[in-house]
Amino acid sequence: MTNVTEFTAEGGCTCRAVRYRLTSKPMFVHCCHCSWCQRETGTAFALNAMIEADRVELLSGAPEAVNTPSNSGKGQKISRCPTCRVAVWSNYAGAGDAVRFVRVGTLDQPSRLPPDVHIFTSTKQPWVALPVGTPAFEEFYRRSEVWPAESLARREALLNR
Repeated sequence: MTNVTEFTAEGGCTCRAVRYRLTSKPMFVHCCHCSWCQRETGTAFALNAMIEADRVELLSGAPEAVNTPSNSGKGQKISRCPTCRVAVWSNYAGAGDAVRFVRVGTLDQPSRLPPDVHIFTSTKQPWVALPVGTPAFEEFYRRSEVWPAESLARREALLNR
């Protein structure tokens, strides 16, 4: 990808009632293989693009936030289309409402945001082959060792607002 401000992407739910635009590239893209994400998505993993909430522009519709338990015990809010119920993003307790974890599969062109990292691979499905060259961790990792400096600075700016 090019620099932060030269990137935009649009997406939405299946029925197209909820549409959104990312106004910059995300800070980081996680492919999470934990058993909670597997259960919540009904598939082998969750692919989430972490981006500042103010960089997600709602184009149409109004997603409904559903409070959902999480493995951390702190819960998460999953924003779903009120019509087709597709999850378009989540907000986790750690980052609150400041960071959206946009479901990459809801983008019009999800191939533009491949995972930067694979996490919780200790519980990944055995038939999932991880790509060579993409960092992978059995559990979580240290952001300072994996994220680019630009993304770390964006996250720090959010936490200090």
